[in-house]
Amino acid sequence: MHTTTITVPMNTAITTDQAGLARRRLWQLLSPTLPIGAYSYSGGLEAAVEAGWIPSADAVRDWLEGQLRHTLSRVDVPLLARLHEAWLVDDTGAVMRYSAWLRASRETAELAAEDHHLGRALATLLADLGLEDAEPWRNERLAAWAPLFALALARWQIPLREGAEAYLWSWCDNQVAAAVKLVPLGQTAGQRLLQDLAGPVGTAADVGLALEDEAIGGSAPGLAIASSLHETQYSRLFRS
Repeated sequence: MHTTTITVPMNTAITTDQAGLARRRLWQLLSPTLPIGAYSYSGGLEAAVEAGWIPSADAVRDWLEGQLRHTLSRVDVPLLARLHEAWLVDDTGAVMRYSAWLRASRETAELAAEDHHLGRALATLLADLGLEDAEPWRNERLAAWAPLFALALARWQIPLREGAEAYLWSWCDNQVAAAVKLVPLGQTAGQRLLQDLAGPVGTAADVGLALEDEAIGGSAPGLAIASSLHETQYSRLFRS
């Protein structure tokens, strides 16, 4: 029997897969199985639904688009970009400065606590996955989601633009999952919401990455009120 042997140069596959490896690590950061407890927070959404402000899928979309436009694109994304740059050059002072800026931008104790808890959980995970820079952040008072997310982007060589969109998308995904339980919405309605938010996520990334330092800052009074109400809400599904 005649056989033919085909030789494939292995080095080609190795060199061309560097970008693919970074992309797959980004998928890992977006995984719903990431053990950080994001599913236990609603970011004020639960109180807004309880108050009757968000009775439908359309209202959820407006609420989330408003936050993308007024806070995430104006605060989170530009600070994520600066944190990413600081991690790339190992500028610890800049990392701490921008982390403090981010902390000061959280308008309620609940929102600050949520961000801190998620940041510490991500620090623990990244340290356990071998990122030594994350170790001190397990108990850092300025630990938050963005500084640790930026660290992962820098060390895993994930492009900033892709990382910024992923940061926004993970927030949208968590908020929609909460809305499905709270409004309530059907699973298909939740997927329609995510489909509708794909465009605003890209726009928010564009806006945030283009901001100069003096333009950083935003406020969402409705979110701040909802979060404050949620701190003392008697019956609730999500953490305060």
